[in-house]
Amino acid sequence: MCQTNVPKQMLSGLLLLLASGVAADGVAAESNAPATGEKAFSYVPEIHGALRTRYELDLNGDGSRFQVRNARVTLNGFIAPSIDYFIQTDLCDRGKMKILDAWGRIALGGGFKFQAGQFRLPFGTDCFKAPANYVFANRSFIGKQICNVRGVGAKLSYAVPLAERQKLSLEGGVFNPTAMADHEVWVKDLSYAGKGVYSVGNVQLATGIQSVEPDSVRINLWDATVTWTPGRWTIEGEYMNKHYTRNAHKAAHGWLVWADYAMPVKVGVFNRASFQARWDGMTAHSDGNRNDDGVLFTNHPARQRITAGATLSYVYKAVHCDVRLDYEKYFYRSGATVPVGEGDKICAEMVIRF
Repeated sequence: MCQTNVPKQMLSGLLLLLASGVAADGVAAESNAPATGEKAFSYVPEIHGALRTRYELDLNGDGSRFQVRNARVTLNGFIAPSIDYFIQTDLCDRGKMKILDAWGRIALGGGFKFQAGQFRLPFGTDCFKAPANYVFANRSFIGKQICNVRGVGAKLSYAVPLAERQKLSLEGGVFNPTAMADHEVWVKDLSYAGKGVYSVGNVQLATGIQSVEPDSVRINLWDATVTWTPGRWTIEGEYMNKHYTRNAHKAAHGWLVWADYAMPVKVGVFNRASFQARWDGMTAHSDGNRNDDGVLFTNHPARQRITAGATLSYVYKAVHCDVRLDYEKYFYRSGATVPVGEGDKICAEMVIRF
């Protein structure tokens, strides 16, 4: 259906119809970095952090564990009113240290911004939620298995001027296809991504495309999201399609529907309570890497999940602490082998953001 040269043709379209309100909303959610021009200029850098510790109990009998799931530290600031930077490191991602983001950005005027470095590809919605802003203890299948891609490259974003209470932002970019930990490889084929987000009132619509080649097979993705925030409610649905060229693997589908209801409370130091529910699922999925026989294989079997949870929060300006308890119920197809830790579980976690 799609050949390797198709993404090169996509590029011109991406740079014209670049795509993402994530530049204004998603990147800030993922990194907590301020968008250029949103605050008074200052040379003084800002330091922020997010600590997420947890306990998980596997209800299938495989045991339990404690984790420091994330210990992220960010440094961001401006060197001029139109030039900013952002660096993010996870000091303890399940015991490992990772450099996640390192980029600089220039506001070109007229709503255009240019960004270069290492950062998340502009595609998808749930994958852009940062650990400090998670609604559930564990990410959705869309945000973790199907599309969780950072890369080294450059992107251009554009905030379209619209009437009051409406926003439209577009973003698109070109990236190395190799792992973000390897910047040395010379490549002939690149990865591409773009996204557009339109907001009116309390409704937000997003869609985007992404084309990557992690090994030898190009993979093309399409995504659509609807978010509605009436009062204390947040309701969101997202669908993602992942197509493997040359029929290398059956197309993968992912979906996600969740709701959150928050209200003010007074329970000790905590001043907000919220309740969450989620249904998400995916069909058989390959990450795009070949096995010893040189063919793609299924890394993650088809599954669905229902999650129910509750969170107590202390919120004061940009600082907050969440104490969360989630129950996850998984549904696999008959005869499927359930990976250890990927079955029914209870997860309790504390998240501190500063």
